Amino acid sequence: MVSASSLLQQKVWRYIDHSKVGLTFSALQSFAYDDTFCASVGGGESDPIFRSWVHAPTIVLGIQDGKLPFLQEGIAFLKEHNYEIIIRNSGGLAVVLDEGILNLSLILPEGKGIDINSGYQAMWNLIQLMLARYRVPIEAKEIIGSYCPGSFDLSINNQKFAGISQRRLRNGVAVQIYICVTGSGSKRAEYIREFYNISLQNEHTKMVYPKIVPSTMASLAELLNVNLSISEVITLVLDALKKLGSLIIPTEKLTENEQALFTFNYNRILKRNHVIHSNK
Repeated sequence: MVSASSLLQQKVWRYIDHSKVGLTFSALQSFAYDDTFCASVGGGESDPIFRSWVHAPTIVLGIQDGKLPFLQEGIAFLKEHNYEIIIRNSGGLAVVLDEGILNLSLILPEGKGIDINSGYQAMWNLIQLMLARYRVPIEAKEIIGSYCPGSFDLSINNQKFAGISQRRLRNGVAVQIYICVTGSGSKRAEYIREFYNISLQNEHTKMVYPKIVPSTMASLAELLNVNLSISEVITLVLDALKKLGSLIIPTEKLTENEQALFTFNYNRILKRNHVIHSNK
């Protein structure tokens, strides 16, 4: 198996920046992009990819959220607060996207023997390197009371600011993280707490949904007590990768094959979301 540290030490990273243009298109496209790049990298048609993405206010539901007994009532609540609603094509539960949340994807070939823990560890190590100047311990452990809790929640002083997920497709691995950079982490959590309250209405379900405690979540700006911007954090990440000896090659163009596959993936995700929204 490949070590987590070696996963970050790629000779070349193909860098795709959707941190600004992503505000103009649906977050559904981001999941279609990562599926596309999994196939491209996994098939040996592309160098490993590092992608940054930011979207306008959106609640991203997991597949299990689609089984909530009063889902449409919960969706109506979120829409009243000006959130778009989508369901992603992978596991996990509801998370928030907005202008203060930075998403990063590391897309690597699975053929290198990347086990699940190595992928998570690599992203954790990258965030530790990125924030090294602040000299704060960053823990990876489940934060009970946070939204979309997992064993690789990233926290400072037991307050979660980031969550990591993985998707494996067509011999590629996408290790994804959302980082709450600015704004109020607890305010975002309040919306998710109310969404679950409305969508469950105390009904018993096979799936155990999280009981959200908003105070368990915060942004990096809040935790570090500094002014941060999305662009500054992206620069910190790119600098960390460069210090590991990687060459960063910025590009926004897709190859002809990638464009065709992206169109296919996007249409597939659109169909899934149409079913969710039409299930009145």
